[in-house]
Amino acid sequence: MKEKIIYWLTGSQTLYGDDVLKHVAEHSEAMANYVNKFMPVTVKYLTTCKSSDEIVAAVKKVNADDNCLGIITWCHTFSPAKMWINGLKLLQKPMCHFATQYNEKLPYDTIDMDFMNENQSAHGDREFGYIVARMRIDNKVIVGHYTDERALKELYSWCRVAAGLAFSKTVKVCRFSDNMRDVAVTEGDKIDAHENLGWQVDYYPIGDLVEYINAVSEKEIDALMKEYAKKYTMATDRESVVREQAKYEIAIQRFCEDKGGYIGIVDHFGTLHGLNQLPGLAIQDLQSKGYGFGAEGDWKIAALGAVMQYMADQKGTGLMEDYTYDMKDGLCLGAHMLEVSPQFAATKPEIRVHPLGIGGKSDPARLVFEGIAAPEAIAVSMVDMGNRMRLIIQKIELVEYPHKMPELPVGGLMWKYKPNFKDGVAAWIYAGGAHHTVVSSVVTAQEMIDLGNAWGVEVVVIDENTELNEFKQKLAWADRIWKMR
Repeated sequence: MKEKIIYWLTGSQTLYGDDVLKHVAEHSEAMANYVNKFMPVTVKYLTTCKSSDEIVAAVKKVNADDNCLGIITWCHTFSPAKMWINGLKLLQKPMCHFATQYNEKLPYDTIDMDFMNENQSAHGDREFGYIVARMRIDNKVIVGHYTDERALKELYSWCRVAAGLAFSKTVKVCRFSDNMRDVAVTEGDKIDAHENLGWQVDYYPIGDLVEYINAVSEKEIDALMKEYAKKYTMATDRESVVREQAKYEIAIQRFCEDKGGYIGIVDHFGTLHGLNQLPGLAIQDLQSKGYGFGAEGDWKIAALGAVMQYMADQKGTGLMEDYTYDMKDGLCLGAHMLEVSPQFAATKPEIRVHPLGIGGKSDPARLVFEGIAAPEAIAVSMVDMGNRMRLIIQKIELVEYPHKMPELPVGGLMWKYKPNFKDGVAAWIYAGGAHHTVVSSVVTAQEMIDLGNAWGVEVVVIDENTELNEFKQKLAWADRIWKMR
């Protein structure tokens, strides 16, 4: 992400004279350079905006720079906000308003009107904030001194969100099947997703992939098997079965690259004509490389997974499914038939071969492991509510398996729901949350809230403060509001 740029734009005006404006520029550049050291992207001071024409010119530069993810705005002095209107109307990138200032404390013994006129952030930020609110622009506001650890952490998260938003606009999902027959939640409006989220979702017959599979050479399989040996423990003597999965992985990745850069993949155990196995290990290893995956045709999860994995730098993030409960201890065991990402593995995953019992194909190879523990994690789902997309974010706690499960032939996670088991499950169901989610121990709830707001979708949050009656009322209000849009 460091190759990507967030431009720092400072607001001021010509009223204060050249000496003050020189200080404004010096302060702005010093602040941007300091902040840059702690960010996942490059933060770069662009200019001090003193007029409508200068703001329009700066915004045009921001919009035209393909490496630019967004802007940080800050008003060092008083910046009359009417001059921001034309520029903000043109802005096509996300914006963060950093309500900060150059000095952390007031110079109580020497403060005079010269100091007051030069350092008016409290004054200028409110003027700028009004016009942003008046124009109904989605805007992240972060408050704190630019050296403050908490403010820097918030700004780091927003930079990651801006990167995820830009990446989302490039996401292409390759579907090798439709969604599972009679399943409702995996449906969705692909045109709406393309227009508003940037997700391009395309279908290819499984036969097109089979041609790629048949073209994979033994030499290519040998090379990938060596990679498997470094990353995973071979816990089966059925090498030919594992080699079949390696062949699938090579073919899927090559297909996605050849067809225009697909980063999301959808398959379905009911559409495997020409394949001997359901892709398991192949999909798991591809997720470790950043590919999003959606099971049973769930293209929304494939796209969402790709975006969140990009934001998490391919760490602790991937497809998950609420599978079965331990209701006595208030736990959920999350897993899937095969395709749980090794990003969740607490120890080195094992390659095993077990019968699948569904799909009518031969026994597939897969990675088996116990999942990580993490006190703060999220489960995220995107569902189509008919007139809008709804992003559901639930805070969860990933825990170690309370007991060994030697017969469980898949990778999995165990978690506790927030605010508690009973209300957490009920709230998810009231919200229409899907059984497929993207779980992450890296991306935060606030980052996904900010991303959802930037997308312009409905955002629903279930956390430690959720109270069911109030939660249901908010859902009802949201329905009314969205119907009026």
